[in-house]
Amino acid sequence: MERATLSDVPDEDFLRLDHQICFSLHAASRAFNAVYRAALKDLDLTYPQYLVMLVLWEHGELPVKRIGEHLRLDSGTLSPLLKRLEAAGHVERRRSREDERSVTARPTEQGTALRARALEVPRRIAAATGLPAGRIGALRRELAELTEALDSADEGILRGG
Repeated sequence: MERATLSDVPDEDFLRLDHQICFSLHAASRAFNAVYRAALKDLDLTYPQYLVMLVLWEHGELPVKRIGEHLRLDSGTLSPLLKRLEAAGHVERRRSREDERSVTARPTEQGTALRARALEVPRRIAAATGLPAGRIGALRRELAELTEALDSADEGILRGG
């Protein structure tokens, strides 16, 4: 079986919305956000706050910079999330004694207790997809490969050069 290449796609089809992988990912992301909004309502967390808590539950106390690296977020986006989580009593932030410029964050006792209540969230999300566990795993791997490819894409390719 021969695989189609981009050169096989007629020019008029290149700019069709339904042919854009970025739009497919965008639409899926918006649909996920809606499902997460419902699943996280009882925890009183937004989806981005949930992601921060996932990192902290997994790794414990971390420099804010490392949390940002895990989540692919800059400090301007991450700082307000941490402030809201701290105000809610889920996270404690503190300056590093070794480096005043570095701030660490860790889950509080309340934030750690929230983890037990959050265990049902991934099950609810998996059920909402309607996909079997093996397909979800395969899709995650494909998306990780896509992300890696895009991260390492040569800037010249992106500029069309």
